[in-house]
Amino acid sequence: MKMLNYFKTVLSRVSFDAKLFEKELRKAIKSLIAEEIQELKNWCYQHYAAEYELVLNRCFVSS
Repeated sequence: MKMLNYFKTVLSRVSFDAKLFEKELRKAIKSLIAEEIQELKNWCYQHYAAEYELVLNRCFVSS
């Protein structure tokens, strides 16, 4: 759970840059367990779908 919160913080801080956001999101997906990935996915779509829907779709399709 600590890692999930860490990645949420990181994603919030890099959300100004699409490439950086995608890089950090991919890193998060590799590091978390399945249930945490699902929670991260829900959180990302809630907060960033308007801005980064294509990035989110690309990253979460492969997870």
